[in-house]
Amino acid sequence: MPPPDAFPRAPTPYAELNGVLAHLLAGARAALKDNFVGAYLQGSFAVGDFTPWSDCDFLIVTHEDLSPAELAALQALHAEIHELPAPYWRTGLEGSYAPKAILRRYSTEPRDPPGEPRGPSWADPGTSGSPPRAYPFWYLDHGSKTLVRSEHDNTQVVRWCLREKGVVLAGPDPKTLIDPIPPEALKAEVRKTVDWGFAVGFEPMELVAWQAFWVGLFCRILHTLETGEVTSKKASMTWAQSALDPKWRGLIVRAQALKKGDDSSGLPADPAEIAATREFCAYAADLARHS
Repeated sequence: MPPPDAFPRAPTPYAELNGVLAHLLAGARAALKDNFVGAYLQGSFAVGDFTPWSDCDFLIVTHEDLSPAELAALQALHAEIHELPAPYWRTGLEGSYAPKAILRRYSTEPRDPPGEPRGPSWADPGTSGSPPRAYPFWYLDHGSKTLVRSEHDNTQVVRWCLREKGVVLAGPDPKTLIDPIPPEALKAEVRKTVDWGFAVGFEPMELVAWQAFWVGLFCRILHTLETGEVTSKKASMTWAQSALDPKWRGLIVRAQALKKGDDSSGLPADPAEIAATREFCAYAADLARHS
């Protein structure tokens, strides 16, 4: 593994993660050569309030979409990363390879990569089986070692996080790659996330981790609608405790207290908490639709 000091400035406080990211960057540059534009962190390592158990969300920008040879080299790279001596972080990466023209601004055109038309029955492996809507990047899910086509990161939220808060591993300032995202465009997208929650019935909900996930997600949606920005789950849940109806404070406090890796996170959720979470999501959705 490349040493953690392979960057001019450590991108995270975690030496093992920095070593994994150095390996990712070196491997991506070798695979992409002149097609490489830049490598960045977004998500919690950009907006803040990350923990030693956070996913590390990356985005690598390319001039053009991946060629078959580049894809094969990157598939080998991510399989190799899974064998690194970094027990958590070798499986903690999540992110995409995005062509710069597609990344510039969100659009539903072009919808499909050249030569890869997707029919209406196509189900997105990174977004719970959503139908095709916009251009799918090559995406690595948390814990996976294989890149798949997915629209998971082709969103206004990811663009906002990268443009406004992104951590540069290599390459130009992300503000030069992404047009400003109007607050109304960001708000419109998170309202669609509300609809998605209802479409999947707020499932899964059977484990404590998932029950708390839904509480945090809807707090973040409401906070984005309030601020026109993307904030961390911790910040949005702290805001929600005082900004929303006090009847939800206890539920939010309990959800915020749960940390990934806690022994309780994998236990079956209390049926009363599940019922309260569903009621809270309906309350939050009503606020979102009228905001």
